Amino acid sequence: MSALDDLTTIRDLLRFSVSQFNRKGLSFGHGTTNALDDAAFLLLEALKLPVDDINPWLDARLTHSERRHALELIEARVTTRKPSAYLVGRAYIQGLGFRVDERVIVPRSYLGELLMNGTLEAEGLGLVPEPEALGSVLELCTGSGCLAIIAAGRFPQAKIDAVDLSADALEVARLNVADYAMQERIKLHQGDLFAPVAGRRYDLIIANPPYVTEGEVAAFPPEYAAEPVMAHVAGPDGLDLVRRILDGARAHLTPGGALLCEVGTGREALEAEYDLPFTWLDTEESQGEVFWIAAEDLAR
Repeated sequence: MSALDDLTTIRDLLRFSVSQFNRKGLSFGHGTTNALDDAAFLLLEALKLPVDDINPWLDARLTHSERRHALELIEARVTTRKPSAYLVGRAYIQGLGFRVDERVIVPRSYLGELLMNGTLEAEGLGLVPEPEALGSVLELCTGSGCLAIIAAGRFPQAKIDAVDLSADALEVARLNVADYAMQERIKLHQGDLFAPVAGRRYDLIIANPPYVTEGEVAAFPPEYAAEPVMAHVAGPDGLDLVRRILDGARAHLTPGGALLCEVGTGREALEAEYDLPFTWLDTEESQGEVFWIAAEDLAR
């Protein structure tokens, strides 16, 4: 009998796919961190089931066509080494789904959690005491547009400009903006960082720029190498884009505005290079990889 006949339930397919992923030594990190979670996501999304919990569906028997489709995806994950999000054309941040394909990096920014979980408004920080008071937001390196969409939901009165150098990425972002009916509030711009919005100022600038070193990119496993290289590489130390954002942000912030930026493991290097009072924000999966800095402090 073939696998198509032997594997009849989601539990069967989950066990099979985890074994295959481990046997082939796949890499993870595109919304999942291990073989079990990656397999669960792939199966649930393929079957158009909620991706937050596979347990209610484990003993569900699948139709012949459903099993065939699932096995084709499992095989593609193993043979192509593409991230599962590319294979199903969808990724999630904080429960919100977005279209993705090879034109954009698979969204997994820590900024999504910080924007949605109330950290910026938390007592003791008070970085954004009144989300409804923000009138304008700029997102740099928008990619799929997911953070611009999240920001639009979090700051309901804000008009949002979202910029990316890649025209291909903006085609995907345009689809996501339309999916969330945000065309009236989010304007997409193609260009290099601040260039498309010269002369404009914002209450908040959000940036998740490329921050991977050239050496790290050269050593990427296939899953990461499948993503656009321009979405990762940022010079010898990974901070080329971050420096340009820091140097240009002051001229594009309103009085009382601020910059929220993800930098990966660049904290130590930035603190050594810039005498600035960064506020470092932690998430469930990161420590000191995102900073907040007010406009007045960037004047130093």
